[in-house]
Amino acid sequence: MCGIAGYFQINNRQQNDRQTLKRMIFPVRHRGPDDFGFFVGKTTGLAHARLSIIDLEGGRQPIANEDRTLWIIFNGEIFNYPELRAELLKKGHIFTTHSDTEVILHLYEEKGTDCLADLNGQFAIAIHDTKKQALFLARDRMGIRPLFYTHHNGSFYFASEVKSIFSAHHALPRQINQHVLSEIFTFWSPVGEKSIFSGIKQLLPGHFMEVTDSGIHEPQCYWSIPFCPDEPGKRSEQEYAAELRELLIDAVRIRLRADVPVGAYLSGGLDSSAITSLVKNYTNNPLKTFSVTFSDKVYDESAEQNEIKEYLGTDHNQIVCSYKDIAESFPEVILHTETPILRTAPVPLFLLSQLVHQNQYKVVLTGEGADEIMGGYDIFKEAKIRAFIHAQPNSIYRPQLLKRLYPYMALSPAKFVEFARKSFAADADTHDLFYAHRPRWKTTSGTHIFLSNQVLEQGKELVKGLDYMHNNLKGLDFFNRAQYLECKTLMANYLLSSQGDRMAMAHSVEGRFPFLDHRVVEFAGRIPTYYKMKALNEKNILKQAMEDILPPHIVRRKKQPYMAPDISSFFAEKEPDYLDYFLSPSLLNEAGLFKPKAVEKLLEKCRKKSRQGFRENMAFVGILSSQIVYEKMIKNFKLAT
Repeated sequence: MCGIAGYFQINNRQQNDRQTLKRMIFPVRHRGPDDFGFFVGKTTGLAHARLSIIDLEGGRQPIANEDRTLWIIFNGEIFNYPELRAELLKKGHIFTTHSDTEVILHLYEEKGTDCLADLNGQFAIAIHDTKKQALFLARDRMGIRPLFYTHHNGSFYFASEVKSIFSAHHALPRQINQHVLSEIFTFWSPVGEKSIFSGIKQLLPGHFMEVTDSGIHEPQCYWSIPFCPDEPGKRSEQEYAAELRELLIDAVRIRLRADVPVGAYLSGGLDSSAITSLVKNYTNNPLKTFSVTFSDKVYDESAEQNEIKEYLGTDHNQIVCSYKDIAESFPEVILHTETPILRTAPVPLFLLSQLVHQNQYKVVLTGEGADEIMGGYDIFKEAKIRAFIHAQPNSIYRPQLLKRLYPYMALSPAKFVEFARKSFAADADTHDLFYAHRPRWKTTSGTHIFLSNQVLEQGKELVKGLDYMHNNLKGLDFFNRAQYLECKTLMANYLLSSQGDRMAMAHSVEGRFPFLDHRVVEFAGRIPTYYKMKALNEKNILKQAMEDILPPHIVRRKKQPYMAPDISSFFAEKEPDYLDYFLSPSLLNEAGLFKPKAVEKLLEKCRKKSRQGFRENMAFVGILSSQIVYEKMIKNFKLAT
């Protein structure tokens, strides 16, 4: 995995050069510390920071085609590159390297933008066509690898991270997008192509775009997450499970392709255990695994991790994460996320990738994505229970169902209906296209009491901003609608970004995601809902696919959501010195994002160690991370020299 950056001069022939490229690539050297490469053409500049994984000696970028009319830089991996290379050799293409990068270039020569349909991988691509004087950009189907861009004074700039774009020119405007901030404090992450910075957009997952002398062409979608369940009775559960297993075996097999060792994360849950067991049973790859544990036992899964590592016989490495570790690393983590977050969960993953790097590994397989595509989250169960309550208002099973989902809730049947109505909108219309997610958005919106009046004004009617999804949601049942929304609103911009790419690449580690192989995702979209979650048994088909290569109690173990301590990380032990600065009334007033008096009261409550609810925990982490983004990316951002 690597870092890319560059520019295209639309109608600005003077100002950009190699020095611009150096300034842009230097801030993302953590993404590719092994090598740097540059191309400076008539209109276009390309810069690359390389993390060497395939063709260690010969894969230096940028790479040119046979007649040097096309130049490519690339962040990512193409897992089916040997097969594509063999086909291109038959067609007469001449290769100068053994890298997957060069395969993309010759495939682009053959097929143009249609080449994207042949790629199985995770990528952000930039190709400069010197004949057309055009720049082609593309991003992988799921949005695993980032690609940001902006247009300023006749120049188009793009990069893997925003700090590269800000480094291109001192006059580039840097400002918090208050509308996007209110989106984060509602949906947990930015929604759509806008970033937290005004004027900085990202190419959406499954999209490509072109920039020419005539300007920036509208991005085009080449793939979208499909949810098209098969007709009832078309296939049995066993047939779905068997095909899923075969697809996952191949997805794992091709993701082990590398010229460096490949390890795996092991959380103790079903998803990472499934990936690791497939590596053990169907490949010859050495089993080196990595996990994070917590000193706070509420969040700790070390017993489960030790059990599965003993069963699979892996060479296992653990790191223990304390409150102090989270507090100390938080500002650096936010410098990498480049966006406000509402949970501290990315921090332990930042420390985990540091452990991988210290063990001199560059690549790990992870189980991320299984919950979204196979139906594993509690929000899907919650929607199913609420739909049942709505359809069967007099059923005696209603309290038991909600208690099964939230066992810590000791509810009496008499109080249950009112509780469910208030907390989960159980009487809401199940035909509402956003039915599953409205309770979460309502709970998160409780944090709005801290937002400044300007931000509140920018964030009016946020949910109406999602109306463009209507056409894709119509015709789906509430369960598939919930999956679609989870994938579109949270997966790329939070799970795969703030918890994924940014935390791994902070320590030069590449995560690979077998569950997000597009063949697996397309297959999962065809599984009928009643097989995907049978009664309240989440990921039913995945469990059946894994039941003879994992112990039954591991397959059937109750899912524990991945979380980390939030407010307690900053106040349970020694309070970090930086809180007084980032949350000072003067910096809060200067940033203009939050109400200083409301923040002061929350801070006092935290210092008294009063019990905090979900909303206070999200608000505190969100306010602190926003202030850090403001201070480090707006107020005191330093251009590389």
